[in-house]
Amino acid sequence: LASYRGSVKDFVNFNAKQDAELLHKAMKGIGTYEDTILMLLTSRSNNQRQEIKVEYKKAHGKDLVSALKSELGGLFETLVVALMMPPISYDASQLHKALKGVGTDDDVLIEILASRTCAQIKDIIKVYKKECGGKLEKDITGDTSGNFQKLLIMLLQRSNDEGVDDNRIEKDAKELIAAGKGKVGTDEDKFINILGNRSHEHLRLGVCVPFRSIIITELHSCLTPTRRCLAMILRTALRRAGTDDQTLMRIMVSRGETDMLDIRAYFKKMYGASLYTTIQEDTTGDYGKALLYLCGGND
Repeated sequence: LASYRGSVKDFVNFNAKQDAELLHKAMKGIGTYEDTILMLLTSRSNNQRQEIKVEYKKAHGKDLVSALKSELGGLFETLVVALMMPPISYDASQLHKALKGVGTDDDVLIEILASRTCAQIKDIIKVYKKECGGKLEKDITGDTSGNFQKLLIMLLQRSNDEGVDDNRIEKDAKELIAAGKGKVGTDEDKFINILGNRSHEHLRLGVCVPFRSIIITELHSCLTPTRRCLAMILRTALRRAGTDDQTLMRIMVSRGETDMLDIRAYFKKMYGASLYTTIQEDTTGDYGKALLYLCGGND
């Protein structure tokens, strides 16, 4: 498709049975052929990886992910396990980890909930209940508070991706200006109500871009076009003291079939260096190589 902006595509002439055997051979015997594993898995789409899992189980009677985990280690293992999860399951697991770990990782919550479509949010809620054993909304209210909690709950409750309505945009824009101007403090409830209840596309294309400077910090992700925001998050993950590998992996895995080419373009435009080169400088080994394949090329 001409409009496809992901870096990971369906593999042409895909054969799930053959791929399952290639992976089996790579893990069998003395030593593991990590190169085979990383090149194969990063060049298959997520749907294709799910088919490989099915064929592997049929042929060898065991779970492919368990087999991979027993052969790999470290960050490369974590990345491979993430690649093998269906996208919605991966999002749900990341939200669960952000809520149930030591402290709450607010950045993960806002990154996922503000950048997924309404349909994806609906699916995440279902899968979270099924696979993480709890209700996402309940876990969020138990772990967050104040205006930040209100925003997250409203992002969670968006029921229809209503698209972009020009009249609505103008009205929302005026209300946002009125809420942030000429008063002591900001009418945060107004911001939360508008931003939490509008579709992602409505916010991205219409309302948000002109008003970035007047928003409270917690709404930053909603007010920045998603791809630009994700490029900024990647830059922070790669350039802090020590690489934030969890964030780096999460974005590279979750956006590979969505908009990685656009994120790369924003990264280059904003920072004057390609995402590919920056990853290359900050990561090593099979883990680094796999991330470069997911990046899909240098700019």
